[in-house]
Amino acid sequence: MDNRFTSLLDGLRAIDASDMAALASVASDVALLVDGDGVVEDVVLGTDAPAATKDLLAYSGSSFPDTVTPESRHKALEILAESRNGPTRWRELNHSVADGADRPMLYCGFPAGANGHSVIVGRDLDGIASLQQRLVETQRSLEQDYWRRRQIETRYRLLFQVSAEGVLIVDASNQRVVEANDSAAQLVSGGAAELVGQGVLGCFHADHRDAVQQMLITLRGSGRAERLPVTLEHGEREVTVSASLLNGEESLQFLLRLTPIGAEAPVTESPRSRQFLRLLDAGPDGVVIANDAGTITAANRAFLQLLELASEEQVRGEHLERWLGRTNVDVKVLLSNLREFGSLRHFVTRARGEYGADTEVEISALSLDDGGEKLFGFVVRDLAQRQVQSEPVLARATPKAIQHLTELGAAQVVHVQKVPLARRECAHGRLRSARRGDDRTRRHRRARRPRRGQRRQEAQNQG
Repeated sequence: MDNRFTSLLDGLRAIDASDMAALASVASDVALLVDGDGVVEDVVLGTDAPAATKDLLAYSGSSFPDTVTPESRHKALEILAESRNGPTRWRELNHSVADGADRPMLYCGFPAGANGHSVIVGRDLDGIASLQQRLVETQRSLEQDYWRRRQIETRYRLLFQVSAEGVLIVDASNQRVVEANDSAAQLVSGGAAELVGQGVLGCFHADHRDAVQQMLITLRGSGRAERLPVTLEHGEREVTVSASLLNGEESLQFLLRLTPIGAEAPVTESPRSRQFLRLLDAGPDGVVIANDAGTITAANRAFLQLLELASEEQVRGEHLERWLGRTNVDVKVLLSNLREFGSLRHFVTRARGEYGADTEVEISALSLDDGGEKLFGFVVRDLAQRQVQSEPVLARATPKAIQHLTELGAAQVVHVQKVPLARRECAHGRLRSARRGDDRTRRHRRARRPRRGQRRQEAQNQG
């Protein structure tokens, strides 16, 4: 280590040179010796520093704020200013490297000597990014098969409900309806009756039930059955029944498709698409859509509330990194995994509000293809609200400290105190009523005393 660097470390108050040298070479990846003008005089790499941090040795003789990217320059100036008075808090800065990428580093500064020098120690965040990447890949390998089945089920549900034909799924063992879509409910019962659990033969006119029964017997025996024109029981509507055999996990099932004769589609149109859009816009979880670069194109109200913003125009065109992520590494890992795998679940990070709120959130994301343009959809869930709602009522009603009480929202404080307050008011009311009753009783007793005395006197005189 440079002798000049060691001599300046000796001047640190309350920390001797050996401890600071250990901090510079072991506890951090890099240590920069900066003079009072902000110029880097020496660069020392830690013993376990990544090989890529050797690029930082070239910063010797350069101004420290000039070595970082423009958006990190004000943070570098803050570290230099605060390090003259004492240790600074950790700040994330990005260095521009030769290949055009940014190298994220976490820096903290300390005063050194009486000449305005500072020691700035840094940690390389690329290692954290690689660990996060490995964690995500491990989680993905464990859940890949499970979520593939979930996606298949989701597609099946979507196709099942938006199908223009009426679809009935029937248990082959008892011929009862297991599932029915909206179109089938409209055709068979006009939407007035629940089909699940009913016998499938009851959906058809009495004159055609034997034909349907024979079709199901043939289907179960040979695996195939011809289309059958029949009349439904409700409204006597004519339909064509097509049947297929499904191999369930525990039993066989029949898939019956009901197509109205002379019509291309059912009478009514399912409103599910509009319901889904309203749910996404007004739901409790934040929903945001961004392009491949991470620039926001749309967001719902819950996401705006999480960021302490009032209008969607305030986020449109901005990058996700402005509000999401403990560091810039989080969003980069999130986007890279979406580009590679197409989906991501349970990614825990933090959301930063426009006015200082810092909230732990869980992100699930999916890659979308909109006419050739790749988009990413994110569902952002506030984990702090989930934790508060999952706590026992008694624990929330009796916070252990005033700080806990201030962390609760105003609506929660009112809700917690409403029940005890109502009970106190009820008890006070009963006490007041009891006191009024006691007062009336005493007045009646005092009023009756003279009368009892008069009656005893009259009885004695008569005697």
